[in-house]
Amino acid sequence: MFEVVPEKGFTTSEKRAYVVLEDGTVLQGKPFGYPKNSVGEIVFNTGMVGYTEALTDPSYKGQILTFTYPLVGNYGVPSYMNKDEFGVPRYFESDSIKVEGVVVYEHCKNPSHWSLNKNLNSWLYEEKIPGVYDIDTRELTKKLRVKGVMMGALIFDENVERALKTIKKAQRYESKNYVDEISVKEPKTYGKGKKKVVMVDLGVKYNIIRNLASRGFEVIVVPYNISFDEIMSFSPDGIVISNGPGDPKILTTTIDNTRKMLEEYKKPILGICLGHQVIALALGADTYKLKFGHRGQNKPVVDLTNEKCYITSQNHGYAVKDENLPNIGLKVWFKNIDDNTIEGLLHEEKPIVTTQFHPEASPGPYDTSFVFDIFLKLVEGS
Repeated sequence: MFEVVPEKGFTTSEKRAYVVLEDGTVLQGKPFGYPKNSVGEIVFNTGMVGYTEALTDPSYKGQILTFTYPLVGNYGVPSYMNKDEFGVPRYFESDSIKVEGVVVYEHCKNPSHWSLNKNLNSWLYEEKIPGVYDIDTRELTKKLRVKGVMMGALIFDENVERALKTIKKAQRYESKNYVDEISVKEPKTYGKGKKKVVMVDLGVKYNIIRNLASRGFEVIVVPYNISFDEIMSFSPDGIVISNGPGDPKILTTTIDNTRKMLEEYKKPILGICLGHQVIALALGADTYKLKFGHRGQNKPVVDLTNEKCYITSQNHGYAVKDENLPNIGLKVWFKNIDDNTIEGLLHEEKPIVTTQFHPEASPGPYDTSFVFDIFLKLVEGS
């Protein structure tokens, strides 16, 4: 049992805070977390649990996250020091909160759970992340579904006009390379095994590393802009290109290196989420921005090879276009049942597999963890 950290941050509910959207919409709420103004792309997640994993997911870098579930924080926040056998924190997807801000209807001030170390408010305060609660998140989500995700701000000084000007001057989400901010700077190794896999880090989640290491891989996590020759210096038995934030087309260096990798490397390659998009772009496909993206733990996909349906965990705002895929050697593996977007690709000749969804989940259902088993079999058979 961990010692519960005392309450930090705002101590009165009389203060006001605002969620301001670039279209002029203003929602009044109350502040929690760290008292600072914040700007980012406002998105929503439909998951009912898993807020510690979601808030530390590197794919949310640059975004203000709205939780649609009305109560967040009821089981508190555990300690980063609770780690698995690979030295990876069990309940987080990176070493810090990655979102720019948090919007909820209600946050639980007095959580209860055997592993809790502090409450949500204290955690946000310690990591200097602002939050606004008492917001009608249903209304906000409906607006984003109708108009699409947009830039916005969380403000605590009641100067709405200044906030709107700041939003308009801020760099657009799709124009910034957030991967450069969160990718490792030097290679780092996890696990021990006879098979070695290089993980190109675009914002990798800890549970992807855990899933590979638990299957007997030695996982070498490398910077997103590492050259193909540097990757080959590790003599990998397989390569994984990870998830991450932002528009994949910004990652020109990674796309060029991946193109060379796809041409010259004969062993298995796995792409997950942003990595899936990068592989598609490197092969000659195109990507586009979704209206409001897929962010949640209940997203249904169908495997076109056997017509089985799986419920998946997802967090992305871009997708691969289905044009021209047969001409570049790709066929669709999975499709999203809700909107028919591409959720996975297979190469017709090479051992290349990709998924747009997160087979490692965390949070979410583990229905599709078999993707890692498929990758393992490809590596063992190569």
